[in-house]
Amino acid sequence: MVITEPVNTKRGQELIPAGTTLTKQLISRMEFYGISSACIDETSILTEEEVQLALRAAMEQKLAQLPQEVAEEENAEPQNPIPQSEVAYSQKVKRSKSFQEYSLNSTLVTKTLQDQLEGFVLHQKPLDFDLLLNSAMSLITPGQTVIQYFDMLHNLRSSDDSVYSHSLNVAMISRILGKWLKWSSSDLDSLVLAGLLHDIGKITIPSEILNKEGKLTDEEFEMIRWHPRAGYDLIRDLKIDSRIKKATLQHHERCDGSGYPMKADEIMLDDFSMIVAIADVYDAMTAARKYRAPLCPFQVIREFERDGYHKYRTEYLLTFLRQIASTYQNNRVILNDGQAAKIILLNQNSLSEPLVQLDDGSCIDLATSPLYIQSIV
Repeated sequence: MVITEPVNTKRGQELIPAGTTLTKQLISRMEFYGISSACIDETSILTEEEVQLALRAAMEQKLAQLPQEVAEEENAEPQNPIPQSEVAYSQKVKRSKSFQEYSLNSTLVTKTLQDQLEGFVLHQKPLDFDLLLNSAMSLITPGQTVIQYFDMLHNLRSSDDSVYSHSLNVAMISRILGKWLKWSSSDLDSLVLAGLLHDIGKITIPSEILNKEGKLTDEEFEMIRWHPRAGYDLIRDLKIDSRIKKATLQHHERCDGSGYPMKADEIMLDDFSMIVAIADVYDAMTAARKYRAPLCPFQVIREFERDGYHKYRTEYLLTFLRQIASTYQNNRVILNDGQAAKIILLNQNSLSEPLVQLDDGSCIDLATSPLYIQSIV
């Protein structure tokens, strides 16, 4: 929607000039100043179908603008290949055609999720669970490995990742962990829905509190901590797998009773809740924040190892950490002192501290060294 007349504060200060296209951030700003309406150009309003077509057209235009050599199949050999060590790994991922396609599809799926959840919470529209599940599953491509999926996930980040993109990531990470645990296909489908719905309660929180950059007041903090209960209240009467409802309520609970909103202990916690809890924390820690860069997978593993085994279901957490670490076996990494190295042997007693080999051939056991892995290259 395009503003046709300037939006002013109650004191007459211009907040939004005429001709500006509204965004969620601008709407939140209006709400903060107590402005409930604005004059818009009605011809600028797009239908849902037009929004989807515009998004796809924009992303396809990006694909078309890729250099010809990047648009070739990923396995094609370039005529003048650049040595692997001289190209940043994240840059290679972002330049690939598969990443551009994933970015496009992820944008569309996130928009579908947002429309469904906001329609349900704000306008009492029914949720289309088949649409939600099928949309999320469209991100899985034949032959895609786990490391390829995590490469896509880790590089498709910004410091303002929305509730919806986070929920989509949690859904897909939960499914991956469920597969590692050899759960059935029907359980995996329900697990995806649990991830998609787990933060639905955050839609009830005012955006100026949810996106506040400064320190929260005690009242605001309690409002944030109440979102699992708010989400459960929204979906408790729906005819869906009860484990999905429990995951919405319990994904911030911990096995040692230190979680919220109920401080439940392990006996009270559902399996789905414990899967979603791990995926939720992993996605949050590997995402960029305004106050820090995203943590690399081995830094996240280290954080889990420090205090996670008594907070999360041990079987699930160990499976997750071992599989994550294994996917990066033989990968090149950068240590915190700037040295490049290659992971050659995992330490099963401390997965975040493998044995690495430097470019000069010497080896370092990170379990007995002050050095640690800072990034994957």
